[in-house]
Amino acid sequence: MIVKTEGIVLKSSDLRETSRMATFLTRDYGKVKGVLKGIRKDPGKFGSSVEKFSLNDIVYYQYLNSDIHLVSQCDMKDFFSGLRQDLERMTAASYAAELIDTLMPAEEQNLEIYNLMQLFLKCLQTTSDIGKLVQTFQIKILSLSGFKPHLETCVRCSNDVADSPRFSLRLGGLLCGLCKDSAGEATPISLGAVASIMHIQKNNWEASLRLGMAPFIKKELKYVLNHFLVFHLERHLRSTRFLS
Repeated sequence: MIVKTEGIVLKSSDLRETSRMATFLTRDYGKVKGVLKGIRKDPGKFGSSVEKFSLNDIVYYQYLNSDIHLVSQCDMKDFFSGLRQDLERMTAASYAAELIDTLMPAEEQNLEIYNLMQLFLKCLQTTSDIGKLVQTFQIKILSLSGFKPHLETCVRCSNDVADSPRFSLRLGGLLCGLCKDSAGEATPISLGAVASIMHIQKNNWEASLRLGMAPFIKKELKYVLNHFLVFHLERHLRSTRFLS
């Protein structure tokens, strides 16, 4: 079956002497792997160099008995050139692409995650606060991929968490004063950090980015979000160590 869609390149690599393998996050079919035959021997064969993070119109032959398809057409729509002049921005884009590639199952459409990635790449070109942008992306994608932390009440007893909350990586949410000592290891988290996460969970992308964050809140969120993701992914992402 011939399929036409729009896709963001999550990763690509050389295949044999003349071809490339690419993983796309597509608008209509989720995460898709495809081979672009002959692209290295004849770069003019395709209207795109299949660079990471580029947005492309693609046409591919969808094989029913394989998870690797044959890309017959790939035309560049947006190169996101503004993020390619800065190593920190490139690293943040690599992290987002690796996180999506790890979280998303193959060939399951998720338009919200696709739109989130586009918004992230567009904002990454101009933002002056890359750390806040990455944390906003992390919170959004956790919610959209089914790993949303439980913050409204104690994740163990469902009582309100009035003060001195702790966050349990294993249970995926806040613990109240009565449960925090009996639930094993949990990290302290301020009510301000909790409120910031909940604001971002409940509001759209633009409103989330307008949220002001004190430096100590950003530091807390970096620790909690990174450790929460590592715990549930059961591995470290390669690009994480390069983020400041």
